[in-house]
Amino acid sequence: MTDSDFTVIENEWIPLGDGTHLAARIWMPEGAEADPVPAVLEFLPYRKRDGTSPRDESTYPTFARNRIAGVRVDIRGSGESEGVIDGEYTPLELANAAEVIGWIASRPWCNGSVGMMGISWGGFNCLQTAALRPPALKAVISIASTVDRYNDDIHYKNGCHLYSNLSWAANMLAYQSRSPDPALVGDRWKAMWLERLENEPFFLEDWLAHQRRDAFWKHASICEAFDDVTIPALVIAGWADGYRNTPWKAVEGLGDKAKAIVGPWIHKYPHFAWPKPRADFLNEAVRWWNRWLKGEQNGAENLPQVRAYIMEEARPAPWRDFDPGRWIALPHWSKPEMLRQCLDATGCLVPGDGVAGAPGDIVLKSPLDTGTTSGEYFTLKPDAQMAGDQRFDDGASLCFETQPMEADLELLGQPVLTLRLASDAAIANFVARLVDVHPDGTAYRIAFGVLNLTHRESDEFPAAMPPGEKVEVSLTLDACGYRLKSGHRLRLALSSAYWPMILPPPSDAALTIDRASLRLDLPLLGTHEGIDMPEPADPDPLPKYITRVPGRTERSVSRNLTDNRTDYRIFEDRGCEEHPQTGLAVREVRDETWSISPDDPLSMTGRSLWTCEMERPGWFVRTVIDTALSCTATDWKLSATVTAYDGDEKVSEKSFAKTIARDFM
Repeated sequence: MTDSDFTVIENEWIPLGDGTHLAARIWMPEGAEADPVPAVLEFLPYRKRDGTSPRDESTYPTFARNRIAGVRVDIRGSGESEGVIDGEYTPLELANAAEVIGWIASRPWCNGSVGMMGISWGGFNCLQTAALRPPALKAVISIASTVDRYNDDIHYKNGCHLYSNLSWAANMLAYQSRSPDPALVGDRWKAMWLERLENEPFFLEDWLAHQRRDAFWKHASICEAFDDVTIPALVIAGWADGYRNTPWKAVEGLGDKAKAIVGPWIHKYPHFAWPKPRADFLNEAVRWWNRWLKGEQNGAENLPQVRAYIMEEARPAPWRDFDPGRWIALPHWSKPEMLRQCLDATGCLVPGDGVAGAPGDIVLKSPLDTGTTSGEYFTLKPDAQMAGDQRFDDGASLCFETQPMEADLELLGQPVLTLRLASDAAIANFVARLVDVHPDGTAYRIAFGVLNLTHRESDEFPAAMPPGEKVEVSLTLDACGYRLKSGHRLRLALSSAYWPMILPPPSDAALTIDRASLRLDLPLLGTHEGIDMPEPADPDPLPKYITRVPGRTERSVSRNLTDNRTDYRIFEDRGCEEHPQTGLAVREVRDETWSISPDDPLSMTGRSLWTCEMERPGWFVRTVIDTALSCTATDWKLSATVTAYDGDEKVSEKSFAKTIARDFM
């Protein structure tokens, strides 16, 4: 594929020192051999040929037209790359990334300066690779990522077991079990495919084997040693996504090396994310790369350390196209001033550090199916994946509210809840949510936090709750940027369950809360300046493919009152789309169901099914992935089966099954 300003190299083989060849798609500026250019690497397992091609084709042409080469590489064992993947952010993966950077820098078309960027996996590993300090890597852009693999990813959160652990393990099996494209790798496609099918791991086995924050999770968590990252980092996140804490941790840990942008978005690049308003990410990125890869004196280093969208009067909806609010900037980030709230004698939230006559103990024991309006941890669509109206879950929670606000209250940062409580079981979960209650009663979740109470003092060394004994607990909620309008009320909702987002502990614990001890510290926005944040010139930048079968998405909750069982189902058929240039057609269908009896934590089950198809005339392959998770009081039980078909012929079937002891979960 060519453009007047650049050429697309559909597949370039990058040799590694161990003899493996990784597959790259490169957007090469015209004349780079004579006038070398910098390059930007994105290093992912999500298949450049089909998985990420729409967003790649919306991003890298702009870079190339600005004389920045784009190099999109499939990591080992994914897409067209040789070998077999060995896990998530492993030492081998990061060493390969550093080796690829060296290869890029040595090309005659490269000026020796390389940037690295990505969203989610690519956002993670660009920061992790930066900590290895490959000499040619000069700057990174990290979107929807983490600096703490244990607490701010899809596995665990403050010791709570996220249901995304199974969901994402199934997703990764679905990606890794797919064939390379014969149009790129030739006749060896089937041998490469069968090697993957025979040797690919089931990631959940590793993730469940490490339920506390041990060396497995400390590896590649740059918060362990922020000083290892010495290059500039632009860190971007969205309020509608689960990765909203990273910008604050990055600017606090990396200092002046880091700049942060937080918008209203889901887990997508800002130039095509929802809810709107979007941001002109492409020009933002070009300016960043020009400064740090070309040495252009364009003032990127003087940008405000934090730019954030302060939301207001947000409403849950079946589809969130636009969220009201405004952009603000902070030249330098510092810990915010906190506004303390406590409970008065009537149980209302009021400013202050304590009120005489505040109420005493109250028991909290939520039904185990509390949480069905929690939404997805990481949101890929602005629909039912986002948190819904909280009134349903609030009805199963312990709620405290302010009086209607007399003046607007503006927040930016992470709220902190402190209180004393006791549990009648050794292991218990505790959940807190901040909710904007509109005058008409609509309840929008501003922020939330979850805590496995055995992790109250340490994620590395959890300790059982002393039955019946009150202990002080501090829970830091996820970050928020929100303006609570006058006339609205702030609600604090507490629950002992948040299913299916977090899975239940072995016992259906009751918590006794000392209401007089409750302190809620709210991070005030403080001094700031209003700014304009340019939106992309193209409101619809993703390329259009040929739709063979339209997609369909459904999320539903059913409650069988006779059997006392609740089912939460996710069905997503992404449809079948054909790339107009390559002729490759791809379809993915996910069918996932979580079930629980509201009074029996050991009844919890999860099952995630994926069907993935690839075809072009005369060639059709399909993989079917069936994964499951259940539990006893002492163990997690997990299983998976991957079945592969070449046409109608079954060519491979592999099963995984394991029982792993529960470790304070």
